[in-house]
Amino acid sequence: MTTMRAARFTPATGKLTVEDVPLPAPRPGEALVKVAACGICHSDLSLLGGVFTTSLTAITPGHEAAGVIDRLGAPTAGWQPGDRVVLHAGRACGSCPACIAGAAADDCERIEIMAFDFDGAWAEYVVVPVTSLVRVPDDIPLEQAAVLADAVSTPYAAVVDTAAVRPAESVGVWGLGGIGIHAVQSARLAGAAPLIALDPLPAARQRALERGADHAVDPTAEDALDQVAALTGGRGLDVAIDAVGRGRTYAQANRALGYRGRLVMIGMSMDRFDLGPQTPFVRDRHTVTGHLGYRKAHIEQLVRLVATGRLDISGSVSAQLPLEDIAEGVRRLETHEGNPLRIIIRP
Repeated sequence: MTTMRAARFTPATGKLTVEDVPLPAPRPGEALVKVAACGICHSDLSLLGGVFTTSLTAITPGHEAAGVIDRLGAPTAGWQPGDRVVLHAGRACGSCPACIAGAAADDCERIEIMAFDFDGAWAEYVVVPVTSLVRVPDDIPLEQAAVLADAVSTPYAAVVDTAAVRPAESVGVWGLGGIGIHAVQSARLAGAAPLIALDPLPAARQRALERGADHAVDPTAEDALDQVAALTGGRGLDVAIDAVGRGRTYAQANRALGYRGRLVMIGMSMDRFDLGPQTPFVRDRHTVTGHLGYRKAHIEQLVRLVATGRLDISGSVSAQLPLEDIAEGVRRLETHEGNPLRIIIRP
């Protein structure tokens, strides 16, 4: 076998096609993984829409992947063909000061991201560094394991690390799609109380209640901020997590914060945002932090949480499509058809 099927995106033309491409060969320190499942993420849509860019003239998208090791570029302790794995989507650049000093890949200052800096996993096979591999127990379906890589791990990292949510802190989550709903679940794991979910869609709010939110609020309601204030006993939120990425949601989330409140921004768009007058912002000592991605340790933790039954993501896969139908999957996510959490491609 010398070729494989892969989705290829050409930035110059904006075209996404599925075609035959050469089967990549792993070098020492790398693994060739047969892809079992790969998610379609809003970051992928941002690449296809030109919001995110790549320096490559053509690239295979897809960065939420799980599969089985097909072969290794060289014998590697602890790994062998047939092992079930989920993939960390980053690799060290090898040339930044941290890499030169021998730091771990997670500490790379210019980390390269699968599907943006090198070919991703909307394909039958993908080559990744062995350091990107995380073992998946046999009782976790690979399509669920794929969801852990970004859809769950990014909001989980935002909650437990960037926001550093502590038990009994009040948390609000704006936007209850694939990232936001898993932020709700992660905040529940961290002990948030009360945990408030905000989304204009009634179905999304109901889903959040089923996934662990204590309350659900329509952020477009005239009294939305009054509701949040009442639910927090007038104190406001300790933590607001914005998974929407719009100027108006950032501003509303900031206004919902209480004293020393922390706003963590996960959602991304080209919007400019205004957090309001400086004086109350400084007086109340708000903190605003952007968040992107996760560390390999977060995926390892999530695998354990799923394996032990502490985290249930069985309902996170909204649909599974063959690779040849990638354009249909993209369309469904773009149009929010069926209000999907994650649409999975099965090459």
